[in-house]
Amino acid sequence: MIKNKKETTLSDCDEIDLKILKALQKDGRISNSQLAKEVNLSETPCWRRWKKLEEKGYIQEYKALMNRKELGYDVVAFTQISFLSHDVSLTDEFEKTIKNLEWVQMCHCLTGSVDYLIKMVAHDLDEFSERNTFIRHIPGVHSVQSHISVKEIKDSSDMPI
Repeated sequence: MIKNKKETTLSDCDEIDLKILKALQKDGRISNSQLAKEVNLSETPCWRRWKKLEEKGYIQEYKALMNRKELGYDVVAFTQISFLSHDVSLTDEFEKTIKNLEWVQMCHCLTGSVDYLIKMVAHDLDEFSERNTFIRHIPGVHSVQSHISVKEIKDSSDMPI
């Protein structure tokens, strides 16, 4: 029988822990006193549970989400990247380069006919073109196929808890 990942990874969390995780995912700046009210606990046990969830690694980090359009990033592109050779030194160098590019928001190594999928942002199409050309010139990259988003339907980092 295949176990549901949720059962396996959250098995040590009770209903209150899950409520805490959901509340923090919705608002990472919530105060402990407000969180305690939301999950119906007093402040000290709430704080202890919160810290325990951090220690277990369920909470990775706290960040502020930026509004890309307000910051002038009008172009979002999803780019598929393929390598001819899967030489480890080339793929390691590619991954190191991609990790250091602030305008690359996501990068995944894939199975199938494409090796990597990246999500990048740019202020305009000219800047996108420059960034796409930069990607094409990373050693080992054989082909690049980009898809520009024309409409954002959903963009979320929320986990289904």
